[in-house]
Amino acid sequence: MARNGLCLPGNAPAFRATLVLSLLPLLQPIRAGHDYHDALRKSILFFEGQRSGKLPPDQRLKWRRDSALHDGSTAGVDLTGGYYDAGDNVKFGFPMAFTTTLLTWSIIDFGRVMGTEQRNAVKALRWGTDYLLKATAVPGVVFVQVGDPYSDHNCWERPEDMDTRRTVYKIDHNNPGSDVAGETAAALAAASIVFRSRDPAYSRLLLNRAVKVFEFADTHRGAYSSSLKNAVCPFYCDVNGFQDELLWGAAWLHKASRRRQYREYIVRNEVILRAGDTINEFGWDNKHAGINILISKEVLMGKADYFESFKQNADGFICSVLPGLAHTQVQYSPGGLIFKPEGSNMQHVTSLSFLLLTYSNYLSHANKNVPCGMTSASPAFLKQLAKRQVDYILGDNPLRMSYMVGYGPRYPQRIHHRGSSLPSVQAHPARIGCKAGSHYFLSPNPNPNKLVGAVVGGPNSSDAFPDSRPYFQESEPTTYINAPLVGLLSYFAAHY
Repeated sequence: MARNGLCLPGNAPAFRATLVLSLLPLLQPIRAGHDYHDALRKSILFFEGQRSGKLPPDQRLKWRRDSALHDGSTAGVDLTGGYYDAGDNVKFGFPMAFTTTLLTWSIIDFGRVMGTEQRNAVKALRWGTDYLLKATAVPGVVFVQVGDPYSDHNCWERPEDMDTRRTVYKIDHNNPGSDVAGETAAALAAASIVFRSRDPAYSRLLLNRAVKVFEFADTHRGAYSSSLKNAVCPFYCDVNGFQDELLWGAAWLHKASRRRQYREYIVRNEVILRAGDTINEFGWDNKHAGINILISKEVLMGKADYFESFKQNADGFICSVLPGLAHTQVQYSPGGLIFKPEGSNMQHVTSLSFLLLTYSNYLSHANKNVPCGMTSASPAFLKQLAKRQVDYILGDNPLRMSYMVGYGPRYPQRIHHRGSSLPSVQAHPARIGCKAGSHYFLSPNPNPNKLVGAVVGGPNSSDAFPDSRPYFQESEPTTYINAPLVGLLSYFAAHY
């Protein structure tokens, strides 16, 4: 029997009924239709609101101005540019690199169906890669953060006004950081694919730099949160270990370069670097599910039997997130949203949904399903599950509320974001000091500047959402929520 693409054995009626009933809120839309292309346009526009440095003439979010124009000067380097990761004014290199990798993957897999937005997506990507090239310009060094997070978080001020310490943090052979260096290598290697035909010289620069950064990460092994604990913890502390980033970096270098050394590295280190660990996780700290999905494409294309174990891990990941199965390792809210209790939840929703969609496409090309014990999941079913998550974000949820700012008739008004919540420089030219911004932080009024396309952390496990700045886990947007969402929206805009 098959319902919604889920194939079930005919001799298990009780199991079948329980599973199908558990899926109903996850698959049935609350209202018909979304303008996915409008949501895609806005999800990319959001990145312009997160830009640091000197803004270009074609900047579309006009309430933002130049900021952090001297970043890196205390270390004698130019570290201007890049992205603020969320609602503060620190440039954290680990999530910025992951954002860049996921935005790249979105373009690689779905760029051909982005239409007019492909150009803007590539611009957003280059804003990130230009910065990562600056951060890796000194051989044997990666600059991984700009801004003292404690000083920054003690203030509520616009990035254009900030006078907090712009301390520069780096890793080197004495203070290793294989996690952030491995992710940076992955981002640079992946981006080289996007620019291969658009700008061959830039593509070669990205790939050559990725090779060097990966060599540094692999040679000088260690976690950056050990080397820079006081600066990066508890903000972007590497809890999961650096091993997954080494495999992740090698996987993208293999895809970008087709060099045998990276294939051999992956095969040789699969067990040592624990490719099969925590396969139901994917985010800035944990790359395991992404590694297995990415590498599995070659297996499903019939090109790499030596990677078969990665496909088995990928299938295991899919089974771990399917609702209603005995060993599901992901919680769902009553309204059908993927929910993980740590931190900003929407990062899990968009990242896991992205993997569901990409793997479904790989499976479709190979005419394969995913076996999950007594049942199996078809590519169509995985697409439905991913689409249901996207639709929830856009308003198909118990609150009938979009969690993307500027999309739909009702969306968050008081997001945890300094630039959005304080008057713009145009509206209030005078400087607003560190503590003077507290008045705006605590105000019940809506944010004066609309950060269009920002997707917030989202509702809690019972689908409730406090539209309030102090509730940062629910109300703060991040770049790594949006990066995989770009790919999801591109696909659904083209196919629905």
